[in-house]
Amino acid sequence: MAQKKYKMLINGVLVDSEDGAVINVECPFTKKVFATVPCGTETDVNNAVDAAKTAFRSWSRLAPRTRGNLLLKIADAIEEEVEELAQLIARETGNAIRTQARPEVLSAIEVFRYFGGLGGELKGETIPFGESVLSYTRREPLGVVGAIIPWNAPVLLGSLKIAPAICSGNTVVMKAAEDAPLGILRISEICQNFIPNGVINLITGTGEKCGQPLLSHPDIRKLSFTGSTSVGKSVMRAASKSIVPVSLELGGKSPSIVFPDADEDWAVDGSIAAMRFTRQGQSCTAGSRLFLHEDIFDSFLEKLIKRLGQLKLGNPLDEQVDMGTLINEKQFLRVLSYVKEGISHETSSLLCGGITPNEGPLSKGYFALPTIFESNSNDWRLAREEIFGPVLVAIRWKDEDEVIRMANDSHYGLAAYVWTRDITKGITTAHSIEAGWVQINQGLGQAPGHSYGGYKQSGIGREFSLEGMLDSFTQRKNITISLTPH
Repeated sequence: MAQKKYKMLINGVLVDSEDGAVINVECPFTKKVFATVPCGTETDVNNAVDAAKTAFRSWSRLAPRTRGNLLLKIADAIEEEVEELAQLIARETGNAIRTQARPEVLSAIEVFRYFGGLGGELKGETIPFGESVLSYTRREPLGVVGAIIPWNAPVLLGSLKIAPAICSGNTVVMKAAEDAPLGILRISEICQNFIPNGVINLITGTGEKCGQPLLSHPDIRKLSFTGSTSVGKSVMRAASKSIVPVSLELGGKSPSIVFPDADEDWAVDGSIAAMRFTRQGQSCTAGSRLFLHEDIFDSFLEKLIKRLGQLKLGNPLDEQVDMGTLINEKQFLRVLSYVKEGISHETSSLLCGGITPNEGPLSKGYFALPTIFESNSNDWRLAREEIFGPVLVAIRWKDEDEVIRMANDSHYGLAAYVWTRDITKGITTAHSIEAGWVQINQGLGQAPGHSYGGYKQSGIGREFSLEGMLDSFTQRKNITISLTPH
């Protein structure tokens, strides 16, 4: 596979880094470099922020519905490149094209269409102070948004920051994940065909050389970050120095609670979807703690293991493949270390999966086997830490109060799943779980309109929704007028 040299987008122009340095982009299912991107520096960040700051003056004054209509045109243009983008995502992330990469592009299109239709909703309120006073509020953009995205779903997560930010009149400087920058770079190029120079700037580089200068830049008026909780804390520290608002979508260790009346195939398939096995578990919403009632523990796991055995691992570009690879060697070794610990742990039993063979087709890429451990404890490392791999811990429960306690016994609180035919029980359980997004009898991904975000150390703020756009990317100004001046 020939290497292709990509450039980053600053002020409407594709450019190299100031010093000419590059980062290699590795294909995780071949372990070979197939592209390079610029390794941005503080100078590049400054150039991007300057461009965004200049563009903000006119972009913020454009009629909101006009901005929204431009987003609709961007969505149509992305739709013309679905297959090319899906292949690019599969190559850089290792995500299977049928189950993950193509659906990710389609979801990004829906995000642009959803927010494109919300331009007219950027409105304020009037305050009834009497007939002689007119007092009203208006929604105004914040300014230059500094955004940082991860590598697990870069096109979708990047679109989730770009679309609401620019619809509400802000401009954006986004740093792509260094392991998977190509898909979102192409999205930014498509956007550039419809918007003025400087409205969207896409920079590539390391966290140290590129990310930190962006977080600390004095002209940034908003920080929006998706990634790990540990890095999210550093984003908050940077925001505190400039007193700028911050949105954080961070990690998770999501519980998936199965009641005795849900020992059926639909709940098994839903649990597999909730665990994000076809994304190799590389999702912050992965339902990686499976709480099974003791009456169905063995029978449910038997069906689950059988179903996982039918998933096909292989080349992500193969339409028959269900699961691709982990993103890189670092993540592969990290997941492997958790699997080894689970195998040696005295209170757990390996039920399926385990260590990837070091010979044969799966040894040629960063493949991880779908793995399940059985345990009676919620108090060990594999049940408490975010693994970000296809590793599921199945835990027995008997008492409903106890399973709720275990589900909430986590510093995370992003997502949760409940499986039962008793809808009253499902709703009361959902109300008791400390998580920002709970699904009952489904394990689907987020959709435009969801008010999505986390509790506790899983984040601050909401995405995917109108209220998420208003709260995250606008500020409210009050104007009060005396109608009877003296």
